[in-house]
Amino acid sequence: MFTGIVEEIGTVSELNPHDETGGTSLTITLNPQSELLSDAHLGDSMAVNGCCLTITQFTPSSPPSFMVGIAPETLRLTNLGALTTGSKVNLERAVRADTRMGGHFVQGHVDTVATITDKRPDGNAVTIRFSPKSKDVLRYVVYKGFIALDGTSLTVTKVDDDEGWWEVMLISYTQERVVIAGKSVGETVNVEVDMTAKYIEKSLQAYLLGMEESSGGIAGIPMLQKMVEHTVAQGFSSAPR
Repeated sequence: MFTGIVEEIGTVSELNPHDETGGTSLTITLNPQSELLSDAHLGDSMAVNGCCLTITQFTPSSPPSFMVGIAPETLRLTNLGALTTGSKVNLERAVRADTRMGGHFVQGHVDTVATITDKRPDGNAVTIRFSPKSKDVLRYVVYKGFIALDGTSLTVTKVDDDEGWWEVMLISYTQERVVIAGKSVGETVNVEVDMTAKYIEKSLQAYLLGMEESSGGIAGIPMLQKMVEHTVAQGFSSAPR
């Protein structure tokens, strides 16, 4: 489990698609003064651009570095396979029980990748628009909701379900500490939507299915109708006049 608060930016020093295990491994080098590995153990979890990976080797100094293995499924679902020597990556250690929750609950399980389709300044901040490869994730993306992009906990500032995109804003402080700020239009990010939305969706589906089965298929309809009517009424009442 992670918080989406990036601790440090590392540099890819090696991406080996055919390591001694027959799989893919990634070696990441840290700043010489980094203490990110000061309490590291083999088998620890590390979020690399939002992907929960396992430390298989590490050197705590001169300079600090660590190696992680990347499963084929991870390569298919994320942008890790596009990394090259010199690429920068966001890093976060697994959360401890006594850590302040500055971001939100992030599992490190990437749902899809998204492409940067627009990037524009807004004062000293920057607004970035993303279009996901899998449009299904849009149902979990809500205005002012949480989203993890390359492992960074961010707030959705705008979303358009019809056109298939959302936007976030990076303040100047964040721009200096995460890799997204250095990416250009056309590049991709790893996306993990707020897992709370998934649990709510599954629970509601089970609840409505149970009501339907116990009442011959109509019990859930009045409740859904009221929900729709309430939402529509709110929309009209808040519309500009």
